[in-house]
Amino acid sequence: MTISACVWPSPPQNLLLPANAVHVWCADLDLSEIRLQHLRQTVSVDENNRADRFYFDRHRKRFIAAHGILREILGRYLEVKPEWLEYSYGSRGKPAIAGMDSDINFNLSHKNNFALCAVTRNRLIGIDIEFLRPVREVESLAENNFCPQEFEVIRSLPSGKKEEAFFNAWTRKEAYLKATGEGLAGLGSVEVSLVPGEPAAVLRIEGAVQTARRWSMRHLLPAQGYVAALAVEGRDWNLSCFKVDCA
Repeated sequence: MTISACVWPSPPQNLLLPANAVHVWCADLDLSEIRLQHLRQTVSVDENNRADRFYFDRHRKRFIAAHGILREILGRYLEVKPEWLEYSYGSRGKPAIAGMDSDINFNLSHKNNFALCAVTRNRLIGIDIEFLRPVREVESLAENNFCPQEFEVIRSLPSGKKEEAFFNAWTRKEAYLKATGEGLAGLGSVEVSLVPGEPAAVLRIEGAVQTARRWSMRHLLPAQGYVAALAVEGRDWNLSCFKVDCA
C-alpha cells in the first residue's frame, strides 16, 4: 500500500487517536516569519541551540519549524500547550514524552522543506523522508551499507530503477532503526523490500524472518520528488494521513 500526496487531507476538528490508530502528518517547513517566530517561542532552549548550530539561515528556520510543528501536533493529542512538553532521550537520541503519564509514541523526519511526523500509542514507530536525487556509485553504496541480498537486487535492476530502489531501501531501513532507537549503525542488520512498485516490508532482522513479521511498513509519497517510509510495530493498526495547516 502506497500513500500518495493527493490523500493528505486536513485533520478533523475532533482529533482522536484510538489504540489501533497510526497518524502521519506532512508539513511544509517554509513558513512566514510571523509563524516561525511563534514556533520559536514554543521549542525548548536545547532545540533553539541546536537550530543555531546550522550555518545557513534556511536550515535554522526549517529545524525550528519542524520541531515547533511536532510540539503543536503532540500538544493537540495531549491537550497541553506545546511549550509545556518535555522530552527524554534514549542512548542514541530517540526522543520520548517525559514528565507526564502518556502512552503516545512519535517520530519525526525532515528533509529540505518537508517534515513528516508519525504518532501512535503503545507501539514502536519510526518514519523517514528523503529527496530523490542522483546518487554517484549507487551500487558501491548499496554494497557497503546494505545486506548482500539487497545489493544483489539493486545490481540486477535497470539503471533507471537503481536510485529509486536505493532510496526505498534507505528510508525503510532508517524508519525501522529510528523506531527501535538503534541508529544507522544497524543498517546491515535489517533487510527490506526495495524494488520500485512492490509493497514495502521488513523481510529479515538479523537474518530472522519470524522477527521481521512483528513489523509492518508503508511506502509514502508526501510530495513530488520525495519518498518516505513508515515502520510500525505490529500489524493490527489503521493509518490516517494529515496535512499540517501552515497558517
